[in-house]
Amino acid sequence: MFELWLVVVSFVAGLTASVAGFGIGSFLIPLTSVRVGTKIAVALVSLPHFLGTSLRFWLLKSRVNRQILIRFGLLCAVGGLTGALLHVFFVSDVLRVIFSIMLILAGILGVLQVSERIRFGKVGAAVAGLASGFFGGLVGEQGGIRSVALLNFDIQKEAFIATATASGVIVDVVRMPVYFLTQFSQFTEFYPLLIFMSVPVLAGTITGKAVLNRIPESFFRRIVSLLVLLLGAYLLLTG
Repeated sequence: MFELWLVVVSFVAGLTASVAGFGIGSFLIPLTSVRVGTKIAVALVSLPHFLGTSLRFWLLKSRVNRQILIRFGLLCAVGGLTGALLHVFFVSDVLRVIFSIMLILAGILGVLQVSERIRFGKVGAAVAGLASGFFGGLVGEQGGIRSVALLNFDIQKEAFIATATASGVIVDVVRMPVYFLTQFSQFTEFYPLLIFMSVPVLAGTITGKAVLNRIPESFFRRIVSLLVLLLGAYLLLTG
């Protein structure tokens, strides 16, 4: 039954990320942590997250703003590597609390559409880029902060989504080797879960646009953000 839920949620996560720009980690880490704990879940979900985000990047690569990606992506990489290295020293319960708080914040920003109005300036955007990478490496939750940071750059919607996706791939590339080196036995032990997550995430990513194009994007983002908010509150209150 758990594996069936994992397949369904993985497909929905990939589908959601195609439109909302986030969702793979937000949905899969809480579910996977039921079986393996938050610490290992963050590491395991990094693989389907990387595969889904890489596929999304491939589909959008022509829209990437390379100039912004070089500056912003480097900051995300530094933050991601730092967060992944610190991830090694945290226990699951602490990571669960941090992850829950990140979900709640991302959910509030999305529901209230605050992220569309916040402007940090160039220095603030740089700090937010570091922060998004850091929390991506530490607990696997980065999409909300990254989106807020990239809104400070004057780029069109398509370029925004593509550049944000490319930045997510960079964070995955720098954090995953740390997870593999420090938790390799867990990857081999739970490899069936990786398959149950990865294949549906890719399928959801491919079909996402076709299925969800008919739903108003702002409405869909609010619904997803509300689910993320409730999920974060549930995890924080129940453990």
